[in-house]
Amino acid sequence: MTLSFIQLVSVTGAVITIIALLLVAAIIGYLTAWFYAKSVYTPIIKGLEAEKEDLLKQLAGLKEDVTKLNGNIDDLNKKIAKLEEEGKKKDDKINELKSKKE
Repeated sequence: MTLSFIQLVSVTGAVITIIALLLVAAIIGYLTAWFYAKSVYTPIIKGLEAEKEDLLKQLAGLKEDVTKLNGNIDDLNKKIAKLEEEGKKKDDKINELKSKKE
């Protein structure tokens, strides 16, 4: 019985050692992958963030342009309405002069 207990202890110790070594290897692998990914993707992310800032500035400029163009459209629509009124008045005057002539 003593012999089987010693064998059991040595097997248990070996299993625990193997599990501990596997955990250490997993931690080392995880940290290596994390540092590698960080070193590879950090410059890419910084470049994308800089590009994003440029695009946001362009978007703000385009929004300002749209606002100015909408203002111009409103002014032109007012001028069109004014010219249509003047044209209508002139047409009425022409019709009035034609009716007086007849």
